[in-house]
Amino acid sequence: MAHLKNLPWELTEEILSRVPPKSLVRFRTVSKQWNALFDDKTFINNHKMTFRFILTTKSKIYSVSIDPVIVVRELPLGTPGLESLELNNLVDCNELLTDPLCYHIHKFGFSNSIWVRFCNLPFGRNHDGDALVLGVFRGDRFSLLKQCMVTKKIEVFVTENKINHENGDDVVWKNFMTFSSPNLPDLVETVKFSNPSYFIEDKRLVVCSRDNTGHAWIYILGDSKLISKTRVDGVVDPWPLHCSFVPSLVPVPAPCQKEEQAELQV
Repeated sequence: MAHLKNLPWELTEEILSRVPPKSLVRFRTVSKQWNALFDDKTFINNHKMTFRFILTTKSKIYSVSIDPVIVVRELPLGTPGLESLELNNLVDCNELLTDPLCYHIHKFGFSNSIWVRFCNLPFGRNHDGDALVLGVFRGDRFSLLKQCMVTKKIEVFVTENKINHENGDDVVWKNFMTFSSPNLPDLVETVKFSNPSYFIEDKRLVVCSRDNTGHAWIYILGDSKLISKTRVDGVVDPWPLHCSFVPSLVPVPAPCQKEEQAELQV
């Protein structure tokens, strides 16, 4: 560790910004400066995103990373009674959802339990057999993946500007990626009709979906073509649910003790 003291602090920050969040935790004890860095909002916002997928089956939860090979890790359940529950779906919605048969995005208010129309999609009414998945792009914008059921053409749209969660009137979409090669996979399996999950990393589109036998696959697309496809082995049960996931350094605020006491008194 002594040789790191000779590095400029800016270079040290750059190196640490590329280390996965889980690995950074053990470095908090290196020095007070390092410990303070991991709580700095600028460092948190600039930290390189390490995308992965979460897969759940009837009895297990898995983390699937691509770095650069596919690595499957079983995760501890950690939640009492979770193994006795039956999950019907697994999504990352950020309070926003698309209706696969309509052409707009709804916003759900968790404080008042009310749905409101937020903004339109970049195309007209969707066919019920097409893939249509809403995601987050670069932390503060929308992305939208669509695959045509007939032609297999895959398109990814993103919003041009940062999303204002209070008002969607100024949302403007643009086409970000298009794939129309003849060997594209079907991203919607036709047994249970589940949509794929995906993330955008650099200039690549990484997609997770199931085939019609219940096996999960990872597809990597870039340069207007399918680069690779890999079946996710090591998952004990077929038909896993899946969603994209980004580990984050953002701390989860602890509940206020006074608020807890007030709720108990009520």
